[in-house]
Amino acid sequence: MNLLINEPPLQVLPSLAVKVGLNEAIILQQLHYRLLISTNIHDGHKWVFNTYQQWHKEFPFLSERTIQRVFRDLESDGYIYSTDKYNKFRADKTKWYRIDYSKLGYEGSCQFGISNTPNWQVDNDKLSCPDDANLSGLDTANLAPAITKDIKSNKNNNVELSLNVEIINYLNQKANKHFKPNSTATKKLINARLRDGYTEEQFKQVIDLKVKQWSNNPDMQNYLRPSTLFNATNFENYCNEVPVKQSSNTPVQTAKLQRPQLNFGVDDE
Repeated sequence: MNLLINEPPLQVLPSLAVKVGLNEAIILQQLHYRLLISTNIHDGHKWVFNTYQQWHKEFPFLSERTIQRVFRDLESDGYIYSTDKYNKFRADKTKWYRIDYSKLGYEGSCQFGISNTPNWQVDNDKLSCPDDANLSGLDTANLAPAITKDIKSNKNNNVELSLNVEIINYLNQKANKHFKPNSTATKKLINARLRDGYTEEQFKQVIDLKVKQWSNNPDMQNYLRPSTLFNATNFENYCNEVPVKQSSNTPVQTAKLQRPQLNFGVDDE
């Protein structure tokens, strides 16, 4: 086996390692990269969540006990913040993390406004910090992403996972359903439509439209499901439906409901 560099290397700034320690620098570097591509925004900050077992997969050369100790040290030294208050269930103690960039030389703050538009800019070849965050001391803005074989693929996977959860939670809320966002079939349908160029807003518009049309119809309620709503042909048709607005003087006419096209195939790309 060739142990010299023929794969994406782990990169750590020596000055960061001197400041916080080698293992701490390695973990801070990877946490910085994860924050750059994270879509989890709470209280004006980006967060990354992982268990120690999951972190161990990213740092296989460190034991879980070492990883746990390093995270505790980084917290006690004030380099990172952690919380479990964003978990959906009280019994879930998975930690959420973010970096206190001011401890590493930032004069500004890396956070997000009410619009949820990230100030971070992610380019294929360059990772940069917010425009209003001036650097002094360590050049943490140029910390290279670490321990990843395909940065673009990882970023896309994280975005798709977040959208899957958002879309299915929205469907469950509007239609009073209990679909699982991590279902393989559901993820495949949503990701296929996303790759077709449809947006999260269009998913929500389709859900709103069909809930309004079908929720009070016993014959149609069961079609409020991912396999029907996000089927390629159905979804395109639903996106092109324009609800007819009735004027106050025009009698309301009930349109005849058309049953959706059913797809009994295994795959739907």
